[in-house]
Amino acid sequence: MNAPNGTRPANTQNHYEVTEKDLPLSCPAMGMTLWNSHPRVYLDVEQTGWAKCGYCGAEYTLKR
Repeated sequence: MNAPNGTRPANTQNHYEVTEKDLPLSCPAMGMTLWNSHPRVYLDVEQTGWAKCGYCGAEYTLKR
């Protein structure tokens, strides 16, 4: 995922671009600050290239 300084605050962005190295994809993703966040859920971004978290509404696009 693209983020400054290698950290990704949870639920502060609406859209994240992920690559195959980020799979399996979960929200909040690995490396996000988990403070005041929601339970981790796994999202299937591989089939359509796009997924949306049902908890926080974050959208993920798979960059191939």
